[in-house]
Amino acid sequence: MPEEPLLKVSDINVFYGGLQALWEISLTVNTGEIVAIIGANGAGKSTLLNTIAGVIHPARGSIEFEGRRINTLEPFHIVSRGVCLVPEAGRTFPNMTVRENLNIGSYNSQARGKKMQNLELVYEHLPVLKERQNQLAKTLSGGERQMLAIGRGLMSDPKLMLFDELSLGLSPIIINELYRVLREIRARGITVILVEQNVRRSLKEADRAYILECGRVVLSGNVAELREEEKVQKAYFGT
Repeated sequence: MPEEPLLKVSDINVFYGGLQALWEISLTVNTGEIVAIIGANGAGKSTLLNTIAGVIHPARGSIEFEGRRINTLEPFHIVSRGVCLVPEAGRTFPNMTVRENLNIGSYNSQARGKKMQNLELVYEHLPVLKERQNQLAKTLSGGERQMLAIGRGLMSDPKLMLFDELSLGLSPIIINELYRVLREIRARGITVILVEQNVRRSLKEADRAYILECGRVVLSGNVAELREEEKVQKAYFGT
């Protein structure tokens, strides 16, 4: 009998006021996968992540995590279930130290008892955060703030991490470092959904991908298949 997906999104419709942003979106994510969500600006990628994380509630459809519906829950309840969102541009609390920012990630009921264990995990994967632990977040570089956002997510003891524009505006050296961390996170059994404008890198790192256009899934499959799709090549690789 096939294993049930870790995450199952079924026919969700999402609105901002009277404007529809997502149309009948369905997808599955299996335990241990990296799944990329690809699309142009305005395609609905961030909206999809925010909906999974509970920041937005779908008007119709359902979202199940580990077989239980979560689409009516508030974000802090979803975090306690094991789903965390690492937001675009590494949003941190600028006037708090690195250590204080990390501590905030462990406030949910699931993670509180593992605070020190998870902190050691963060410092193992992101040693720069240990070096900077007493600095204010606003003194960090853009890449370091992104690392801090990842570390704060790991402090929540997640089973599924949602990354919104992991490498936006960062240098190639920092991007390579972030993807190293991403692979290490997956190796620890944490499942990943990745929104990334760098399509080539997404299709290199992910197992499967969904392509969004104007709030709809227009293609999906394993990355080897998608790289060969004529539509993908023309839209994203210029070939």
